[in-house]
Amino acid sequence: MLEEPTSLRIDDPGVRALFTEAARFQSWLDVEAALAQVQAELGIIPESAAREISRKAHLKHLDLGAVRSGLAKTGHPLVPLVWELDRVCENGAGGYVHWGATTQNITQTGQLLQVRRAHDIFLRQLAAILTTLADLAEKTKDVLIPGRTHGQHAVPATFGFKVAVWIDELCRHVERLRGCEHRVFVAMLGGGAGTLASLGELGRATQEKMAARLGMRAMTVPARTIGDHQAEYVLLLGMLAATASKMAREIYTLMKQEFGEVEEPVPPGTVGSSTMPQKRNPKLSQDIIAAAAQIRAVVPLALEAMQTEHEADRTTSIMMSRAVVQACELTGDMLQRMIVLFDGLQIFPERMRENLDLSGGLIMAEALMLELGRQIGRQRAHDVVYEAAQASVTQARPFKEMLAKDPHVTAALTTSQIDALLDPAQYTGLCRQFAERGTATARRIAAIIGR
Repeated sequence: MLEEPTSLRIDDPGVRALFTEAARFQSWLDVEAALAQVQAELGIIPESAAREISRKAHLKHLDLGAVRSGLAKTGHPLVPLVWELDRVCENGAGGYVHWGATTQNITQTGQLLQVRRAHDIFLRQLAAILTTLADLAEKTKDVLIPGRTHGQHAVPATFGFKVAVWIDELCRHVERLRGCEHRVFVAMLGGGAGTLASLGELGRATQEKMAARLGMRAMTVPARTIGDHQAEYVLLLGMLAATASKMAREIYTLMKQEFGEVEEPVPPGTVGSSTMPQKRNPKLSQDIIAAAAQIRAVVPLALEAMQTEHEADRTTSIMMSRAVVQACELTGDMLQRMIVLFDGLQIFPERMRENLDLSGGLIMAEALMLELGRQIGRQRAHDVVYEAAQASVTQARPFKEMLAKDPHVTAALTTSQIDALLDPAQYTGLCRQFAERGTATARRIAAIIGR
């Protein structure tokens, strides 16, 4: 679990609580209860047995000490829980617990119930992030910054444009997460080798009804070797983590004194260093970057877990479960820190403008080249402006002065035209429009997924 930054409260999104031992056991009991209920509907087991199993399939009725002792004795993840449910069911109903199912049917379906609850939390977190980013894009749609490519000044932009880029990417992650739901959240009931031999002709109907009762879809083929749907979810979280890390890294960089363009929340009393009292460290950004790296690191594990031998292999089940749980827990931590970071992000427009002017107008070289190109041709204009720009750097002279010395420039452009072309506020392209559109899109998507 990520360490909470000093003096900064990070609310628990509740994801980790979904994967505790108690939550895991209860999810399995929920599947066992749903299985019994639909089997009673289909006449496979007595209705009275199904009612009793459903009534007792709650942790409050079970002796968890006995379950844990059974786990230590058998080394089996589910059998002791089935034994205990069997024991507490009255009138012989326990004899119908787990009818026709195998362990992975219950444990995998139960875990996907847990993941679906985490999924709902992720969507709500993303809604909060998008809402905050919408406000930020609107507020900064005209705030000038130096657009940077390859780490160097390129052309002017606005901070709102930068935010619009983040919004655009996050909205696609939302689309991917919502789009995967019918593939990922599926119930499995295929018996020992996925053939449904234990339930025969009623097997498919049993799986369909069990899935519907759990609010899921049924696996088309309930084979225990199929893991692509779980791997897909881990991969999608890995992609989301990559975007989150990129955003946090940008804040981390722009917060450096050399940039000074933004600052993440640093509440009074926050200590950045035990030995350097002046430190105002980007703790939230660092936490996000670290969590995102760990999420991406389990993507290969999930892909490797798809390599299941024959009709089942406990090895790959363990691997997949570990990848899914770790990815979910870390994603909850990461997104919660993104909420706090962007909700309290400070923007320093004056410093952004100072940085924009660092090159003495060189950032406007493209605008000058294109306007000059209307007179003398684009490539020739490129050469002229290139020479003036390089001379400005190597001779440490103002760009405008170098331009004024070139006869091609002075013959084509007046001094007032050059001054206007050196104004970065006049060369931000569609930044304002992108920011406004991003604002509207973020609010629309947030309203849908935040319900």
